[in-house]
Amino acid sequence: MKTFLSVFCKLLYKMMGWTYEDLPPEWTNKRVVIGFPHTSNMDTIRAFAYIKIAKLDVKLMIKAEWFFWPVSVFLRSLGGIPVAREKGAGTVGQIIQNFNEMDEFILALVPEGTRKKVKKVKTGFWTIAKKANVPITCWYLDNKAKKTRWVGSIIPGESIEDDLIKINRLYKKFEYTLPGMKAEP
Repeated sequence: MKTFLSVFCKLLYKMMGWTYEDLPPEWTNKRVVIGFPHTSNMDTIRAFAYIKIAKLDVKLMIKAEWFFWPVSVFLRSLGGIPVAREKGAGTVGQIIQNFNEMDEFILALVPEGTRKKVKKVKTGFWTIAKKANVPITCWYLDNKAKKTRWVGSIIPGESIEDDLIKINRLYKKFEYTLPGMKAEP
């Protein structure tokens, strides 16, 4: 059943001149979804809109500072989870517990952690996926083609460095290189 919000978001995408790919065939409702790039608030708007178009029940890690009334009510309705970003906050453990206790849990986040230019990506997404034994699916906001794309998935292996190289290769076809990684020939 189409909801008003999903219809509105489809219209919003069309008005912005954007299109999107359908969910990948290997989709399951337990995974970590990472998205690149995160350079403006419009990236966030497009991501929220797509989530509603696809009718995904996604949880989004959002910095705790954004959770004040009345904004917190709106963010929680979109699946927002407040994240204390200081060291020792126990966020990874809390998220893994959610994966272990729930039949369906999709966590979406941006490994850059900010809209500012960063030297390397944050790797908590890998730790969460590895410990929760779920795939990492890569999402790309292709500003050149104005299209939201599913890039591919990996199952976390034994080496975070090897997995970051694999993820970087997935994005290569869109001429995108993860922050802190070298573009491969």
